[in-house]
Amino acid sequence: MDTWRICWGDKPYHSLDYYLRQTFGEKVYRISLNAGCTCPNRDGTLGIRGCIFCSAHGSGDFAAPPQPSVTAQIEAAKEQLAKKRGCRRFIAYFQAFTNTYGPIGRLRQVYLEAVSHPDIAVLSIATRPDCLPPEMLDLLEELSRIKPVWVELGLQTMHQQTHAFIRSGFTPDCFENAVSKLQNRQIPVIVHVILGLPGETRDMMLQTVDYLAALPVNGIKLQLLHVLTDTDLYDYYCSHPFPLLSLEEYCCLIRDCLERLPQDIVIHRLTGDGPRHLLAGPMWSTRKRMVLNEIHRCLKESGSFQGKYLME
Repeated sequence: MDTWRICWGDKPYHSLDYYLRQTFGEKVYRISLNAGCTCPNRDGTLGIRGCIFCSAHGSGDFAAPPQPSVTAQIEAAKEQLAKKRGCRRFIAYFQAFTNTYGPIGRLRQVYLEAVSHPDIAVLSIATRPDCLPPEMLDLLEELSRIKPVWVELGLQTMHQQTHAFIRSGFTPDCFENAVSKLQNRQIPVIVHVILGLPGETRDMMLQTVDYLAALPVNGIKLQLLHVLTDTDLYDYYCSHPFPLLSLEEYCCLIRDCLERLPQDIVIHRLTGDGPRHLLAGPMWSTRKRMVLNEIHRCLKESGSFQGKYLME
């Protein structure tokens, strides 16, 4: 029997679903919330237009609007999920914009309200690596004594030339420093990577995965590049067309990424689906279940599993 079947059930990788079931004894669903934050790449501190791929919602296209209280947002999301799934416990995922960027008193109130909700099992906060001042780290550590806290950092790529192109406003060195500070506080780090960024070759993308495999990160989100019509990336795509990954290319790339990742890293995402009304491509990405099935088929046919490359 393959060792991964012993470790991870029915998938050849350490899936988030498997991790949550092992940790909490049941399925736990993520709900996207909105803390009403902005971003230094939008408020004029670093820039005003955000990263080149970022939509008007700050990569939080599926997050709740910021106006209701956190509790109201949670209850509304619970009601929707209960109709479909009958689930009981949730990850409070603050997704839109930079969720450690703002007055520390207001952020403490927002996040304490989330972790105080009886149905919230985990607090997950998406942010930038350059927005973790000491007082924010203190707050994250304080919250982690109440319930598990994850910090999601949008690295996207290790390559500085790509960072300059996408206007991230930070460097890989800044990212490494943030990972170190969070790990020193025993706060798990989940890293976002975008596959298919303009100008990046397959080898460059795999170099980013190798780079992360050598760092003390706890989870990873592998995200297909989407071109959304309300982004500067779309304008660039129209004036400078660049190739988008095909489904076959993406499945093979995911396989190669997984083979390079240590088996203790939790795989939080293998693809993603942008809002259909804004999506310019790749259009095949809208069929998320089909994409996941094709990835699983590619892994099975190749005899691949997470960490295989590290064992060779």
